[in-house]
Amino acid sequence: MTEFKNTERELYFFRLRISAIGIMVLICFSILATRFVWLQVVKHNEYAAQAEENRISIVPVVPNRGLILDRNGVVLARNFSAYTLEITPSKVRGDLDVLIDELSTVVEIQPKDRKRFRKLLEESKNFESTPIRTRLSDDEVARFTAQRYRFRGVEIQARLFRQYPLGQVASHVIGYIGRISQKDAEIIDDMEDSANYAGTDYIGKEGLEKSYEKHLHGNTGYEEVEVSAGGRAVRTLSRSQASPGNNLILSIDIELQKVVEEAFGDRRGAFIAIEPATGDVLAYVSMPTFDPNLFVEGIDQQSWDMLNNSLDKPLVNRPLSGSYPPGSTFKPFMALAALELGKRSTHYSIADPGFFFLGNHKFNDDKPGGHGTVDMYRSIVQSCDTYYYLLANDLGVDSIHDFMKPFGFGQLTGIDLEHEKKGLLPSTAWKRAANKLPAQQKWYAGETISLGIGQGYNSFTPLQMAQAMATLANNGVVMRPHLVKQIENGITRERTPTVPKESYRISLKQENIDFIKNALVGVTKEGTAARAFANAEYVSAGKTGTAQVVGMKKNEKYDAKRVAERHRDHSLYTAFAPAEAPRIAIGIVVENGGFGAEAAAPIVRKAFDYYLLGKRPLERDKPSDEKAPSGDMRSEAELKAYSESVGGPKPGAETSGNKD
Repeated sequence: MTEFKNTERELYFFRLRISAIGIMVLICFSILATRFVWLQVVKHNEYAAQAEENRISIVPVVPNRGLILDRNGVVLARNFSAYTLEITPSKVRGDLDVLIDELSTVVEIQPKDRKRFRKLLEESKNFESTPIRTRLSDDEVARFTAQRYRFRGVEIQARLFRQYPLGQVASHVIGYIGRISQKDAEIIDDMEDSANYAGTDYIGKEGLEKSYEKHLHGNTGYEEVEVSAGGRAVRTLSRSQASPGNNLILSIDIELQKVVEEAFGDRRGAFIAIEPATGDVLAYVSMPTFDPNLFVEGIDQQSWDMLNNSLDKPLVNRPLSGSYPPGSTFKPFMALAALELGKRSTHYSIADPGFFFLGNHKFNDDKPGGHGTVDMYRSIVQSCDTYYYLLANDLGVDSIHDFMKPFGFGQLTGIDLEHEKKGLLPSTAWKRAANKLPAQQKWYAGETISLGIGQGYNSFTPLQMAQAMATLANNGVVMRPHLVKQIENGITRERTPTVPKESYRISLKQENIDFIKNALVGVTKEGTAARAFANAEYVSAGKTGTAQVVGMKKNEKYDAKRVAERHRDHSLYTAFAPAEAPRIAIGIVVENGGFGAEAAAPIVRKAFDYYLLGKRPLERDKPSDEKAPSGDMRSEAELKAYSESVGGPKPGAETSGNKD
């Protein structure tokens, strides 16, 4: 049977299908058209900017770091340009260690380079380039460039490096820079000018490099660079010039600094020289020193261990952070207090039997049998302890505290370095605040006696001792000590002084100041420092001091030869010269050096001879390299005693006088 198709029905469904397909096609084209309008009209500016960014890269231009120079223009910190080989981990394909192994066949990479790279990698972000080698030679640069295609994520960069041409000289003053750590980066992110550190890899870590970081850094510039699809720079489109950092002109006389450091030799200690009229720090010595160049590119573990674990503590900034009993260098200020407060006249005398009793406690003078009849002049020249035991008892701890405070004892000087230690100028209020138990809060009369000879709770930094002597030399006019004399604009070379005027004045009678100065001259003419300053071509004024490190047992006599080297007394000297018109004031501590006249005063003599006369020490006068007998110098007991020595013997221990 023949089947007939319904043509009209078939045509209807065909047209229906065509219409549906047409509607679908229309909808699709409408979506495409809408998307096209969205991309090309609505989002045009946004995507155009993104496309431009893919073609143009904004690269920060790191400014030249400012120079550091001494007062005579000698460069202490400078910059130099060198090539570095750097890896950006996020761009590396495959194993990073394998890449480094392959790199080592082209450029020498030592184990210490790998260790430093790993350490820096931990401190940086994955998308930052990290140096694997620095200071590449021209041959190494050429070899890598020829095979660069093999090493994705590895580039050669031209970087500025910091250099300290004098090495260890004045290292505690200058400090050093180092690579920005994660902690540093967090601090920078919180700064108002954080954008100024874009592209910066190094920052001041210690010393003036740190405290004057904002002045030294400069202002970052920017380059618009056209880059290829592979990310390589093709050409520079525009440039915003970076502004170099400011230069620091120090008050330091680097030649005086060298003379003093050489005079110390292998001994430990601190030395500060200040110009009384201005507060300029002429020399700032902390011994032993270290080489700041070790830290610039990241110090290796072996060098760090040697510095950090050394019993001599070369990284400790002693003038700023070391705290020592002032010993007999405190006596001139005690005598001045007695005159100003009306407790003594210049002619008041005592008969010194060689000791002083307070209750059942005996305070010994340094001279058995005593000094005989002693007035104020002789008490300073001969350094009579008994005179100052009596005086301290009459003055009382709070009167001593209130008089000494304006001179800077136990106070922050405000010098332009960070981490300054305050030291301790005791008072009854201090003891109440420092202790919780009522019995510990009470001030005992016996604790006052030792203060008179610069012992007991007294503990000051060498900087404070030098500042006090400079103030006395300047007739009570206080100038803030500073290391940076002027800040020089990196472009215009205009210089701005850092301390233009005095801080304040201490109200003192000139006749009292003159009497104390005259007695200090007597110390160098006929007193404890006479031998050190024999035949000097100038008149200086000074005071020797000796400070106990550990207390002696009852009835035990101090004998340096029988005491471990690091248990021996500290040697101190404070001075100024010329006496009639002071140009330089000094405070010095030679750790475990013994009597002030034997160790500290001769170093000061060499400093004065150079600064005032231009005379350098003769070769035969320089200290030998032979170290003092050490015994078991590295025992835990000695290390503990040395660490505690900054505070001297504890109050209440058997008190022996200061022999200067």
